[in-house]
Amino acid sequence: MGKKVAIVMGSDSDLEIMKKCAKKLDSFGIEWEMRIMSAHRTPKEACDFASNAKANGFGTIVAAAGKAAHLAGVLAAHTTLPVIGVPIKSSTLDGLDALLSTVQMPSGVPVATVAIDGAENAAILSAQILGVYEEDIAKKLDTMKEDMTNAVIAKDKKLQAEGIQ
Repeated sequence: MGKKVAIVMGSDSDLEIMKKCAKKLDSFGIEWEMRIMSAHRTPKEACDFASNAKANGFGTIVAAAGKAAHLAGVLAAHTTLPVIGVPIKSSTLDGLDALLSTVQMPSGVPVATVAIDGAENAAILSAQILGVYEEDIAKKLDTMKEDMTNAVIAKDKKLQAEGIQ
């Protein structure tokens, strides 16, 4: 079995969004493990998890957090694995605070960042990273891209045939 993906979220309030990540990883046949850890409330546990992630068979870490979204950065500070941040929309600033907290990392501690609530893209990016080394994942990504292309072409053909209703 290949590398697995760690899905780490700062709170259980992020779970509904991050289930989309897990479901997309399932579609690629990628094993995942989901955890709740806080950069602020459980910093030791988060640091220990990231420090040991590579040895524990992970290939990427997807980290989701809202508001002062420091989780992805804290995890990235303690591993050389690719970390993908998912900023979560909160009730206060519509996720802009989380987006900026996730994307504005200092030099030497990169975090790849997807859109606010972009859990599915985080899964796809994880698959693309793992697919560099695992041909079966790469083939599933190729199929996904072909399916997307065919869907748009079909919609265009329908529009051309029926016009605007």
